[in-house]
Amino acid sequence: MAIPREPRQKMINLMYLVLTALLALNVSSEILNAFRTINDSLGNATNTIEQKNQTLFESFQKLMNDDKTREQAAMWEPKAERAKQYSDDLYNYIESIKGRLEKESGYHPEKGDSSSSWYDNTDVPTKIMDDGKLGDTLYQKLAEYKKNLLAIDPKIAAQFQNSLPIDLTTPKVENSSNNTWSAAYFRMTPTIAAVTILSKFQNDVRNSEAQVVEFCHNQVGAVQVVYDEFEALATSNSTYYLPGQELTISAGVGAFSKNAKPTVTVDGANVPLDANGMALYKSVAGSPGTYTKRVNISFYKPDGSLATITKDIPYTVGSPTGITVSADATRVLYIGLDNPISIGGGNGRGAETLHASIDQGSISSQGHGKFIARVSTPGVAHITVSDGKTQTVQEMRVKTVPTPTAMVGASKGGRMRLNDFKAQVGVRAELENFVFEGVKFTVTSFTITCSGAGYPEFTHKAVSGNLFAPVRDIIERAKPGCTITLDDIRASGPGGSRTLAPIAFNLF
Repeated sequence: MAIPREPRQKMINLMYLVLTALLALNVSSEILNAFRTINDSLGNATNTIEQKNQTLFESFQKLMNDDKTREQAAMWEPKAERAKQYSDDLYNYIESIKGRLEKESGYHPEKGDSSSSWYDNTDVPTKIMDDGKLGDTLYQKLAEYKKNLLAIDPKIAAQFQNSLPIDLTTPKVENSSNNTWSAAYFRMTPTIAAVTILSKFQNDVRNSEAQVVEFCHNQVGAVQVVYDEFEALATSNSTYYLPGQELTISAGVGAFSKNAKPTVTVDGANVPLDANGMALYKSVAGSPGTYTKRVNISFYKPDGSLATITKDIPYTVGSPTGITVSADATRVLYIGLDNPISIGGGNGRGAETLHASIDQGSISSQGHGKFIARVSTPGVAHITVSDGKTQTVQEMRVKTVPTPTAMVGASKGGRMRLNDFKAQVGVRAELENFVFEGVKFTVTSFTITCSGAGYPEFTHKAVSGNLFAPVRDIIERAKPGCTITLDDIRASGPGGSRTLAPIAFNLF
């Protein structure tokens, strides 16, 4: 095309070229917001891994205080601490880069700035990370971090030589001029995308730390016991009480080992052991009614595996009036459930003479002293019972059904074999150790985030329902050393919809 001689036409052509260039460089707000969503999900996944790491270090402290495991723990705990220190240093370094990119792009949260106007700045990441060579420095630090982790111990090197989720391969790019690692990731990349990429590397760091720390923890070994036979024991001093009398429960394991004393809880509360290895729980009998104390006893079997036995201790609290009101399953009434209630007649009168009412929800007779209560508001419900001559008011707590735990197969997160994970059909919601049988929650949606081996670029997708079928192609790309995180998990059940805690899997 010939160059026009008329100045006005030259100006029009120049403006057209500028507009075309701006349109080519423009990134839609939907894509920028999608990067923000992915960045938030990566943050959630990283927090989940950090919580797991903290749990492992708390367990290390217990192993250090145990005569049986102190020697091995003293050998491996410092190595785990070294992995944590390497990880903290690199994680904080990457965090400082993110802060610099955001600030120089115009984001100033300390001033109350909540706008997203800085998202699409492509000049700052290019200037700092590529032209300024900070991307090259980051690459070197990531490579050095991987080398340092593997150098902690020969066993760690043998285990993770090819599976640590620190992938330093250069991503494929269409522009041949972006042929370096730094340019491929950061040249002409919007700030929000650059920040998300850095969050991905932070997630890789915490995931690598988790795998090494867990490996060190596993080297301490399982608890060894010396007894050959065992029996869980749980007894109460009586089954009938009057208000104010003391209730005592003794619980433990027969023929237990002093090196592996049982752990005992009563209604979820830990009960300390006495010198003989028995747990002694004491409480005061409360309002009239029939109740049950749930005792969980955990102990190590001769093969070193952990076993848990649950025993229910039923008892009755009498009433001076003769009328008793009790929840059959528990002292608590749960919203969204049919709560079975037993009411005993007073002064020798039969159950057919009783009339019951409740100050919230509803209560209906099933005959023979059995009632069903449905409640609607957390707090306290008052059940009033009359036999025509005597009236009793029973106060009962009202709670929502506990939030279930997200699970894939039988796992709540952590290390899982690659093929075992790929064999799963979806994510489910499990209500663990709940007193009512058969209460179900159904997962209605979740978000999957994948990083590490098999995912040179982080992968993030929202899923409706609970099945892996819509993301099966993504899951099949997983390789040993990758991390798959499920978050934004929603489940419906009694009392409405719930948001479940995220879970993360380190595949090997």
